[in-house]
Amino acid sequence: MLHALLLDHLQQRLSDFFAVQVSIHHYQPVHGGDINKCYMLETSKGRFFIKVNASFFGLDMFEKEARGLVQLANAGVVKVPRPLFDGRFNQQIFLAMEYIEPGTRLPGFWEDFGASIAKLHATTGTSFGLDDKNYIGKMVQSNNPHQQWVDFYATERILPLASQAKEKGLLEDEHLKAVETLCSKLKDIFPEEKPALLHGDLWSGNFITAENGRAAIFDPAVYFGHREMDIAMSLLFGGFDAVFYESYNHYYPLYPGWEQRVPLCQLYPLLVHLLLFGGHYGQNVIEIVQQYR
Repeated sequence: MLHALLLDHLQQRLSDFFAVQVSIHHYQPVHGGDINKCYMLETSKGRFFIKVNASFFGLDMFEKEARGLVQLANAGVVKVPRPLFDGRFNQQIFLAMEYIEPGTRLPGFWEDFGASIAKLHATTGTSFGLDDKNYIGKMVQSNNPHQQWVDFYATERILPLASQAKEKGLLEDEHLKAVETLCSKLKDIFPEEKPALLHGDLWSGNFITAENGRAAIFDPAVYFGHREMDIAMSLLFGGFDAVFYESYNHYYPLYPGWEQRVPLCQLYPLLVHLLLFGGHYGQNVIEIVQQYR
């Protein structure tokens, strides 16, 4: 539940943001994943979505999420919730944003969604990475820029997470050596592409059908990377129709052999899940890296 004092604070922040007195009529919990508590606020200015968490994460987490939403919105090709403001109150941090009303899918939902992600990936940067770190889930995501994707993927993604997993006893020495061997082969595996603007955590839990019947995406872990990363993430847990991929390939064809590179691109999110949850994700990681020994 939202504490009455926090509600009063949010009401004042909304009033300041809109430069008009805003009243919160009521709120209700909304399913929003395992990390944050999420609520829909019904107010005199309309509905808003609020994410709340304990302050030990640091306000930085929501600041980076808001920045990522703005980057995706600026591409102008897919709906994202507009961030309003973030802040800290007592022992909690919060992020207020537009509430996206759920709707009914249009007949061409998957075609449109695939085309939208293809167009998002056509937004390119000058290097792989980002100007600052951000987060994937509750894990810090390093984004130091590199001119080559294979250098970025090895240095900022695979090697540091595999090392952390080894330190925590989740991987053995032989597995870390296999990861190092894999990273030395990346230049012969990935086709060269321009850095693409990625959602960064594109799984079925991070999109909904908006009121207009089209897809809206949220909870990004934005960076400029190889576009096969988003595609592989969408395949990791399922939930995307085959038409999504057909449409994507129509608008921005993937290089031949992309299906064989899917497990390699899934290695990063699997390492993230291994560090967060342990369990069978370790075996998933081992099976992938052993293919390249």
